[in-house]
Order: sequence, then C-alpha cells, then structure tokens
Amino acid sequence: MSRRRLAPSKRPNDRVMIYELLFAPFETEGMRLSLAAVMALVFSAAPVGVFLMLRRMSLVGDAMSHAILPGAAIGFLLGGLNVFTMTFGALVAGLLIALLAGVIARTTELKEDASLAVFLLVSLALGVVIVTAKGTDVDLMDFLFGEIGNISRQKLLVINGNTTISLIVLALIYRPLVLDCVDPGFLRSVSRAGAVAHLAFLALLVINLISGFHALGTLLGVGIMIIPATTAAFWTRDITGMIAVAIASGAVSGLLGILLSFNAKIPAGAGVILVAGLFYIGSVLFGRIGGLLWRAFPGRHLEA
Repeated sequence: MSRRRLAPSKRPNDRVMIYELLFAPFETEGMRLSLAAVMALVFSAAPVGVFLMLRRMSLVGDAMSHAILPGAAIGFLLGGLNVFTMTFGALVAGLLIALLAGVIARTTELKEDASLAVFLLVSLALGVVIVTAKGTDVDLMDFLFGEIGNISRQKLLVINGNTTISLIVLALIYRPLVLDCVDPGFLRSVSRAGAVAHLAFLALLVINLISGFHALGTLLGVGIMIIPATTAAFWTRDITGMIAVAIASGAVSGLLGILLSFNAKIPAGAGVILVAGLFYIGSVLFGRIGGLLWRAFPGRHLEA
C-alpha cells in the first residue's frame, strides 16, 4: 500500500517541475518575444552562416560583428535605447568597415583578413568607450552579451524585417553564391554576377549581425550564425541539406538556450551559444561526415 501511495504523490511534483522549467518562463511577454526573435534570427542567420563557412569567411563574420558596435553605440549616445537609431548606426558602421577593409586590401599589400582584425579590435574598444561614456555597467552587459526577456516589440520588428529582406535577397543571389563556393573560376568566366553577389552577401552579413546584436549581444550574436553552420558540415555535404540542418540545430539551440538563460540567470547570448556549442561537440564526436567515431570505426565501402 505504501508503494502505491508514493508513486502518485511524486508524479504531480514531477509535472510541476517540468512545467516550471519548460513552460512557465514563457508566461511573460518578454520571454515570448525573445523566443520569437531568436527563431526569426535563425532562419536568416543560419543560411548566411553556411555560406560564410563554405567561403572560408567565418573570421570575417566575427570581425564584422565587432565592427557594428561603435555605430550602435553612437546611436545609443544620440538617442538612448532607441532601437531604430541604434540599428541605423550599426548598419552604417558595418557597411563602412566592410568598405574600408576592402579598399585597404586592394590598395595596399595588407590582406583583407588582417585589416579586418585591426578594425575588430579598434571597433570593440571604441564601442565600449562610447557606451560607458553615457551608460551603466548593466547597459554595457546588454550590449555585449544580451539580456534574456529584454526583447521589445521594436527589436522584434527590426529582426523580422531583416530576416524578410535577408531571405528575399538570398533567394536572388543563391545560384551565384553556390557557384562561387564550388567553382569560382567558372563563375567568373561565364558571368559577372559574382562581384554583385559578393557585395550583396556582405550586406546580408551586416543586417544579420545587427539582428544578432539585438537578440544576443554584439560579442555572441555571430555565434548563432557560425556554430550551427559548422555543426551541419558534420552531417551532410549538400548545401541545401547544410542549410536545413543549420536552421534546425540553431532553432533547438535558441529554444533550449533561452530556457537555460532564464533558469540559470545568465545572459541570453551565453545560454544560446553554450547549447549550440554542445550540439557542435556532439557533431564532432558522432557526425557521419568526419566525426571522430565514424573515423575511428569506418564502415565497409561498396566495391564496384
């Protein structure tokens, strides 16, 4: 009789615990907006991340994520926490840094990645100085790492708008982007669309970094772009398949990361990127393409 009484008494407690961990956080509007923002961000950032990886521009994406900080900080200095002012400042700064890095690479002997590394460090330092000149430590933490449950309707509107623009433009330049990844020499010989696609892709990179900045902070926003893409590379070699896997892993990372951020009281960017990092580690170990387990115990190959 005692066993029969104990079992039912534990079940309600288990259900309450599961509800508190998984569903109760989304009773607040801020958490629901945060989830919607991260989901919208993933659908545009993950495909851009796949092409960043295939074009070996992952470090460029990281550098550009820091380059937008001074522009956002100037917008913050002029208009406070006005989302549209900060977004415009970040957009101008990102495009300006991309343009300057390209000009320096083409007019001097310095490579583009080296000039971007310089801009990365200078931009980050300048952005921190500008933010702390007016803001507080809390403001600075929000800028750098994001804050869970702090997504406003204005930020969600900006992220959704950037996602819509990104998906439309990506659909228009998809073919030259794929050709540039597979055979850039052939693309240059048959079409001049490669240069236009490259410039458009840099613009997409900037607007997705702005969305990542609003959702996860400037230091970790680029992570939702890069980590799911590298995770996908361990599961398929098909570009369309990579994009699908990247979106799926990014979406799950976003959901679990937001819950982790809420329950562990850590910044939003840290929670999402930690979960994405766990998916990456799992893919390194168990991925069917180049995973350590598959390399240690390869299957039999079919013989002709």
